[in-house]
Amino acid sequence: MKRAAVYLAGALMFVCLFTVDAAAAKKAKVTIHNNSKWDIHHFFLSASEDDEWGPDQLGDDVLESHGAFTLNAIPCDTYDVKLVDEDGDECVVEEVDICGGHDAWSITNQDLLDCEGY
Repeated sequence: MKRAAVYLAGALMFVCLFTVDAAAAKKAKVTIHNNSKWDIHHFFLSASEDDEWGPDQLGDDVLESHGAFTLNAIPCDTYDVKLVDEDGDECVVEEVDICGGHDAWSITNQDLLDCEGY
């Protein structure tokens, strides 16, 4: 009986560890829609707990007004996002939950104006 309990405990621990590893490895595909009247020239992501920005997700591309692009295989996390528009104005949106049940994120005029204090 003790041997069966030891095997059961070991099996349960393995299942728990596998479940945690699978959740940690989850990746997201998120489509970003620019529903503002400004083109976005730079789009940076940083896990909210990090102090430095990651690479520009747009590279040499521009997210045009009313355009869209897709981020693929982004690790599930809470991110801060820095947007830089066509005028060089920067906007930081904090704590965007990637994998929080959303497969799309929309940038609006109001989002960008709020960053500039309007």
